[in-house]
Amino acid sequence: MIWLAWRRHRLQTLAAVVGLGCVAAFLVPTGLRMHAAFERSGLPACVPGPGARGPVAAGGCNQLGEAFAGRFLTTATASLLLLFLPLLAGMLWGAPLVAREVEQGTHRLVWTQGVTRLRWAAVETGAVAAGVLAAAAVYALLVSWWATPLNRASGYRFTWLFFDQQGVVPVGYALFALALGVFAGAVTRRVLAAMAVTLGGFLAARIAVAVLARPRFLPPLRRSFPVVTAAEPDRLLGDWVISRAVYSAQGVKLTPGGGSQALCDPGNAAACLAKYGPGAYNLEIYQPAGRFWLFQGLEAALFVLLAVLLLVAAVHWVRRRIA
Repeated sequence: MIWLAWRRHRLQTLAAVVGLGCVAAFLVPTGLRMHAAFERSGLPACVPGPGARGPVAAGGCNQLGEAFAGRFLTTATASLLLLFLPLLAGMLWGAPLVAREVEQGTHRLVWTQGVTRLRWAAVETGAVAAGVLAAAAVYALLVSWWATPLNRASGYRFTWLFFDQQGVVPVGYALFALALGVFAGAVTRRVLAAMAVTLGGFLAARIAVAVLARPRFLPPLRRSFPVVTAAEPDRLLGDWVISRAVYSAQGVKLTPGGGSQALCDPGNAAACLAKYGPGAYNLEIYQPAGRFWLFQGLEAALFVLLAVLLLVAAVHWVRRRIA
């Protein structure tokens, strides 16, 4: 049965290897350029060491980081396409796994050869899941290495989209997409319908977790600093700033839009105080950079748990519902 599963999915395995090769062909050369540019930029001396928490001069290292990130903005934007690679595991590997067999009627031939439905489903899903796990692990390691200079230069590693491309979460996303595709195929029994369900369900789950769950894995912290200051929080620390705003001395929010802050040079304090009033301060709600790997583990575990539940449900559906 295992040999049969290999023969049935060897073309998909070859496609995955070719796909990883194409991804590597983009990431390795651009990654080497970014790593070399980072070393020459002077940023290694700016990157804070473990436990650093102090403010930095308004400008300086933060400006170096912004210049580096701006230089590679096009490359970073192109990398956003990598966010959809885990979805392909569900649409191209998971959705056809059961749906194509039922749609073509070939599942009946296997079940009449002394192979039980449980064994057939377990071997098929297990073999494909092992392949997806290996491919996702290689992909995650490659992207994490590639993104290291941008992470260190911008402090964006913990923020939206950057968080989703690296670390261990891509492995959880890929396994979830695969399981969702298998379950959708078992229920709909049509490949195209299963692919559509996988696409919609994957995007809905990812957005819901990123927007609703991730910011609340742990209670966020708060920090404040005056609007008239020669220093600002060090953005290269990598904290995830969820929201920021300017408040009056009485605690009234002065900037209704999100992401607003005020940094006024002490030499021009009069104009700033006239605008915001004496005692005005910036308030940031944030998740500290030290929680990055904890949040990675929590989110990956959540999607792996969902994948296990979906695979169990798919096997049950195959055993009980498919004639």
